[in-house]
Formats: sequence, structure tokens, C-alpha cells
Amino acid sequence: MKNIAVFPGSFDPITKGHESVVRRALPLFDKLYIAIGINSDKKETLFPVEKRIKWIQQVFIHEPKIEVVTYQGLTIDFCKSVNARFILRGLRTSADFEYERAIAQTNRYLNNGIETIFLLTTPEFTPVNSTIVREIIKYGGDASKFVPEGINLYE
Repeated sequence: MKNIAVFPGSFDPITKGHESVVRRALPLFDKLYIAIGINSDKKETLFPVEKRIKWIQQVFIHEPKIEVVTYQGLTIDFCKSVNARFILRGLRTSADFEYERAIAQTNRYLNNGIETIFLLTTPEFTPVNSTIVREIIKYGGDASKFVPEGINLYE
């Protein structure tokens, strides 16, 4: 049985923290779906989904185990549809842990065959998240140091 994982998120935009978690998780899995969740109830995103897909594919162009996809609905249902047995999540802070723990326990209740795997972010990426990057962009700052190399947020 293959070890398939899903790394869900909005990736609006992908950050160096996301990249770090994915690169460190790759040895653990045979296949990793980076899954952009499309939530019709969520406020508007800053970047169109097509651009986010392109950026993620660009960052991981030499990683054959990675597939970038979009999905709607429950993450646990998407995992089941691709035969994933693992959900990958990055943790920056204790607040992240409390939030993610509640989701992981609910997912386990919904499908006890899918485990959530948490990786701590490396210290240098602890303060970085997509919300902060969007705020920097919104107010005209230079957010390029927080996203993977080669991503042009201003094109």
C-alpha cells in the first residue's frame, strides 16, 4: 500500500514555510498532493487559483512525487477520493496546534483510517504565514523574502 498524503491549504500565496514543510515531508511519502481548497463561503482570495497552482508547480517542478490539485468540500472526503492515508499539516505556534488538533480529531472521527501528521516549522519560518504576506502586499510592502525563490508576486 502506498503512503499517500494530502497537504491542504489555500496557499494564497505559497510561503517559504509551506515549501519547507513539503520538502521535509517528501521522504515520508510515496505521493504528496498539494491540495488547494476552494471554499465558496470564504472571503475572496488575493491570487487566482490558476496562479497559485502555477507557482506551486514551479516551486516543485523537479519533485515527481508531488501533484498540485484543487478540491471542494471536506478535506477528509478528498483524501478518500485519492486513497490518501495521511493529512500533512505544518505547525508554527501553540495556537496553530490547538486549532489543528481540533480539526485532526474531527477528521479522525469522520474517518479513522486517515491520520494527520504534524511537522513543526523551522524557527526562521515561524512568523511567516499567508495572511501576513497578503497584508504586506496589500499595503505596498515587499513580501518577496517570504515566498519561495522564483515567485513573482507582482507580475
